[in-house]
Amino acid sequence: MRLPVAMHYTERRRRQRRQQAFCRELARMALRSLHQELTLYPKPGLVSPVDKGSHDDMDASTFMRSLFSLRRYFSDIATAGMAGASFTELKRLGIEAEQRMLRATGGINTHRGAIFCLGMLSASIACCRGQEMMLSPQAIRATLLIRWGDALTGHTNSKGGREEPASHGLRVAARHAVGGAREEGALGFPSVFEIALPQLQATLAAGRDWHCAKTDALFALMAHVSDTNVYHRGGAAGAALVQQRSRDFLAQGGTSDGAWQARAEAIHHEFVEHRLSPGGAADLLAAACLIHAACGGELAA
Repeated sequence: MRLPVAMHYTERRRRQRRQQAFCRELARMALRSLHQELTLYPKPGLVSPVDKGSHDDMDASTFMRSLFSLRRYFSDIATAGMAGASFTELKRLGIEAEQRMLRATGGINTHRGAIFCLGMLSASIACCRGQEMMLSPQAIRATLLIRWGDALTGHTNSKGGREEPASHGLRVAARHAVGGAREEGALGFPSVFEIALPQLQATLAAGRDWHCAKTDALFALMAHVSDTNVYHRGGAAGAALVQQRSRDFLAQGGTSDGAWQARAEAIHHEFVEHRLSPGGAADLLAAACLIHAACGGELAA
């Protein structure tokens, strides 16, 4: 009887090692996806290696410190997701990651939305792999909603309390009756799966490069998403301006138009002039990059 037991133990250990290796690789994908968002330019109103966008308190180096602080988080939340952890446990990991981020940036919020969005998606991707499911956007989204959908809905309805003070996003969402990151999560991140990811793939399928794909996807998000970051800085008028300029960019062909870069830079400078920063769309772009990579796509330079 010893041989079968030993073989069973050996196979179980191999499976655990494969799962651990997958979680580490998934964490690297998440960090690369955030880096892909950071390095994109032109990126209207947002921080890039070229300039600070509409921000006075952060630059690309601030984001790099933040990214460095999140290395362990994505591995930990993937491991928890693979084990089918409760939303309470995932939330605890996210809160700890926020605290590390704020220590790394001197109190500046660089990645709060990304911690939530990419964290939940990492947990869902790992959960799929743990169940030996084929990774696809449909499977990842379905797993997210089946496993944590009810808890995410409850999280959306909570308004913050003694342990969880209301953020700018929650206050803006209530004031302007728009959805924020929590509502995105409760609905299974429709902006990622129905807007950004299809646009990424369509631009790549048309033969344009990864830089163009990210640009088109970002403009598609800005055209559709009610971004609480934009409402916080520019109110309803600022949000309308972001959506209109983005729709105009796409209506003129997006990156298929030969003059797209000049038009994108002009929009960038206009957003900076009005102090508009669509950070929510940037987080969702990074999330789309993560889903693309997890399902076998390349994260090109």
